Amino acid sequence: MIRRGGQSVRRVLPGGFWSFRGGALIVLAVFVIWMMTGFYRVDQREAGVELVFGRMVNATGPGLNWNWPAPIGQTFTPSVKDPRQIDIGFRANPNTGQIQQATDESLMLTGDENIIDIQVTVLWKVDEKIYELKEPNGKTRKVQNGIRQFLFNIRNPEKTVKDAAESALRENVGLREFEVIRTRDRASIESEVRDRVQQLLNGYGAGIEVIRITLRNTDPPEEVRDAFRDVQAARADNDRLIQEATKHKNKVENEARGEADRLIARGDAYRQEKINKASGETERFLAIYKQYVSAKDITRQRIYLSTMQEILGGMDKILVSQGSGGVVPYLPLRELRKGTSNAGRSSGNGDGRQRATAGPKR
Repeated sequence: MIRRGGQSVRRVLPGGFWSFRGGALIVLAVFVIWMMTGFYRVDQREAGVELVFGRMVNATGPGLNWNWPAPIGQTFTPSVKDPRQIDIGFRANPNTGQIQQATDESLMLTGDENIIDIQVTVLWKVDEKIYELKEPNGKTRKVQNGIRQFLFNIRNPEKTVKDAAESALRENVGLREFEVIRTRDRASIESEVRDRVQQLLNGYGAGIEVIRITLRNTDPPEEVRDAFRDVQAARADNDRLIQEATKHKNKVENEARGEADRLIARGDAYRQEKINKASGETERFLAIYKQYVSAKDITRQRIYLSTMQEILGGMDKILVSQGSGGVVPYLPLRELRKGTSNAGRSSGNGDGRQRATAGPKR
C-alpha cells in the first residue's frame, strides 16, 4: 500500500514535493487550512463582532459565520443577553452562600451627617440595541454601537460599572436624611441612582445598559445598631401614643359634629315649621279679608262670633235669659268631672242647685 501510494504521488508530482507543482500544492493546502480557521460559531446569547485590520466591519448573529483569519481579521463573541451582577458593600460566596461585609464601600454619609450602612446590587448588560447611522454620502446603515463601545472603549467594564454606581449612590445618599433613606425613599433612590449611573456610562461611551439597582440593606453601622434599635422602639411608642390620641380626637370631633348637625337639623325643622305656620296664617287672613271685602257685615259678624267662642270657650259661665228675667240653672259638669270624691259627695247633697241660684261667676 505504501509503495502504491508513493507511485501515485510520483505520477501527480513527477519532480516530488520540491518541484514547482509540489510547492504550489503545498501552498494551496496551507491556504485552504488557513481560510478554514476563519469559521467561528456564535451562541444564542452572544453577538459576533468581526474586525479586519483592527477595524470593526460587521456584527453577526447566532450561528456559523466566517471572517478573515488572523492576522488579517479578528473575531469577538461577547455575551449580550445574560445580565451581569455587581455587589457594592458586600461579597457573596457562590459556593457557600455566605455574605462578607465590605464596610469600605457600604458606609456612607447622609445629608444630616449620620453614617448609614448600605448594600446595593447592580444588574447590567451589554447594550445590543440597533441604531441607524447616517453616513456622509446620505445613506443610512444599521449599527450596534453598544457592542463596539463595550469592546473597545473601556478596559475593565465591571470596575467601571462599580465605580459609577458607588459614586452615584454616595451623591444621592448625601442629599437625603438618614430616616428618609431607610423608610419612604428607597424606591426613588433606586430609580435616581440607576438614571445617574446610566448617564455616567453613556458619557464614558461604555456601551452598557443598567437594568436595575436594588438596595439590599439600609441600616446604621453595626457598632451603634443596638442603641439605634432602642431609639426606634421609643419612636414607635411615641407614634403609637400619637395615633391613639388622634383616634380619640377624631371620635370626639365626630360626636360633636353629629350633635351639631342634629341641632342644626332641629333648628331648620323649627324654622320651617314657623314659616309654614306663618304662611298658613297669612293665607287664612288673606282669605278672610277677601270674604270681608265681598260681604263686610256677614264677615264682621262671623269674626265676632268666632272670637267670642275662642275667648269664652275656656271660661266658667252662667247664662241669663232675658225673656224669663231669671238665671238659667245649669249642671256643673266640669266640676263633677274634675272634682275629688269630697266634691262629688257635696254635689250629691244638692250643692249644684245652690250654685245654680247664685249670682254670676267669673
